[in-house]
Formats: sequence, C-alpha cells, structure tokens
Amino acid sequence: MSTNFERFKKLHHAKSLFILPNAWDAKSAFLFEENKFPAVGTSSAAVSASLGYEDGEGMPFSDYLFVIRRILASVKIPVTIDLEMGYGKNNAEIFDNIQQLVELGVAGINIEDSEINNSKRSLRDAKEFAKTIEYIKEKLASKKLSLFVNIRCDTYILPIKDKQKETLHRLKIYETTGADGIFLPCISSEADITEAVSNTKLPINVMCIPGLPDFDTLNKLGVKRASMGPFLFNKTYKKASELGRKVADMKSFSPVI
Repeated sequence: MSTNFERFKKLHHAKSLFILPNAWDAKSAFLFEENKFPAVGTSSAAVSASLGYEDGEGMPFSDYLFVIRRILASVKIPVTIDLEMGYGKNNAEIFDNIQQLVELGVAGINIEDSEINNSKRSLRDAKEFAKTIEYIKEKLASKKLSLFVNIRCDTYILPIKDKQKETLHRLKIYETTGADGIFLPCISSEADITEAVSNTKLPINVMCIPGLPDFDTLNKLGVKRASMGPFLFNKTYKKASELGRKVADMKSFSPVI
C-alpha cells in the first residue's frame, strides 16, 4: 500500500493536470475530500485570516500546528502545507518545524524564496535559498523521512523587472537542490508558462489568479498542478458578510434560512 507521500508525488507526474484545493480548517478539508479531490493543501493566508492574523507568518506556528493536526485527523487524502518562509530564523529551526509536520503525517510543503524585512517582501538570493533547500532535503534523507518539497518562486508576485529571465535563472539553480516541484504563483501568460515548463525538469505548479488559462489549456501547456489559493476562502467569507448584513438590514433571519 502506497504512502500519502508516494500518492502525492505521483499526482505531479500524471498525464492530466492535478487540481489542489486549499483548506483553512478541518471542515473545509473534509468537504474537499467529499468532493473527490485527490489531495488538499492549506492556504497560509486563509488559515491566518480565519484565526485573526496577518499573512506572512503573523500567525504563531503553534496555532498553525493545531489547525494542521485537525485537518490531518479529518481526512485520509494527502495533505500539503503552505509553510510560508519556514517559520524559523535559520535552517535548523526551519527543519525542526518540517520534521514536526512529517511526523504528523504531512505529505508535502511549499516554502517561499522571498523574505519579509520591515514589512517589505523581497526575493532572497537564489543561491543562498538553494542552500536552504539542500539542507532540508539532506536532513530528510539522513533521517529517512519522505516529504514533497515544493519551492514557491515569487518572481511573478513581486515587482521584478524581467520576470521571465529571473524565473528561468532561478529554475536552473533550484533544479540542483533535490526539490520536488516548483510553484509559480501569479503567473498567467501562456508564453511565460510555456517558457517555465520547457526550462525545467521539475513539475510546475500554478495558482488560481485572474487571467489564468482554463484547465484544458494548462494541461496542454504541461502544467502539472494548479492550486486554489485563498480564493474560495475569500469568496466564502464575502458571502457570509453579505448574508450577515442582510439579516441586520431586514431584521429577519430569512436570508440564512
């Protein structure tokens, strides 16, 4: 019987595009499983917002672990975690957090190649970040632990001058780290997606964003995984806000009954 890690990894090498929904609590994860999604990820932005924190590691890792434990206890499908920048000040602290996740039963993580200093996000040096990934993969191997490490490359999130050139530069460096996949949030141009896919052996992951091609097109372009990000969470709570306002305005519970 294959492990959740093995099942999760195979999804990235299948012929068809793998759609990854992003949960923010145990109930949302369970609903995704009920709707036959083969795996589920967390959205740090959604989990943080649901707990009243800012995204960008404003949420204490201990609070995040509580939510992760409840998700893992509620579903049988593989679970991957949006680990943001790793929730650690150095590689050793980041790995300690990762080891906790693996021991809980997590199948994968995303980890970002950007950092936040004085409330401003910027790209880390690519070679320096690559060393972090190498450290993580080497430590996992030494402890005989399996985890799908997906690098979130933030070239399309940040105001980079030549996004395509910088992305291709980073892909070549990241390929050498032992990473399992590349996540390019906010990429939407078919030309840019084609360039990324054709310039790396690693499976490319994109995210729900206005202007993103449809699933059939993404599949033809060679994208292996497309994630939902915080969009369903945002829409769910926008609807909840609208219904709450209607209850107050109408002085009746009829909008929610």
